[in-house]
Amino acid sequence: MNRREELLVITMEECAEVSQACSKMLRFNEQEDYENLQDEIGDLMCMIELLKENGLVTNNQISKRMAVKKEKLKKWSSLYNE
Repeated sequence: MNRREELLVITMEECAEVSQACSKMLRFNEQEDYENLQDEIGDLMCMIELLKENGLVTNNQISKRMAVKKEKLKKWSSLYNE
């Protein structure tokens, strides 16, 4: 496995672990147990930094996409409604 493949595989695994942490909080009503979620998000953010350092993504690309997603959430969710 080359470096690019390893970066992508580990990133996929970390994404799955964030998803699993969210699911467990909902399934087991662990409303106050944010430690595992925080740990998994930290692991994923580490991988995102490595993806940037290795030229697979850029801060500019990520920022642009975050702005697009924010507008979609304003339209299709209540997350930005106060």
